[in-house]
Amino acid sequence: MKRILVVLFCTGLLPAAAWAAQKSVTLDVSGMTCPTCPITIKKTLLKQLGVTGVTVHYQKKELVVAFDDAKTNAEAITKSTASIGFPSTVAR
Repeated sequence: MKRILVVLFCTGLLPAAAWAAQKSVTLDVSGMTCPTCPITIKKTLLKQLGVTGVTVHYQKKELVVAFDDAKTNAEAITKSTASIGFPSTVAR
């Protein structure tokens, strides 16, 4: 089976999505100031292609976003939060 995958990958017959990984990113969102803010952010992010889960920590003003790295990335996710009025940065 491994030989088949190697052959398919080396010949370009296996799509890159087959090598995608589930990742997560923690974002600081200082603009979450009321209890409805997390709901708005979560609904928006779950509509984004590749986002598979969102956990909100309202008191910490942070999000943990799970995503498929073949479909999206941290930069696209932060752009999504900014587009609805909640600028975010990747937590360090």
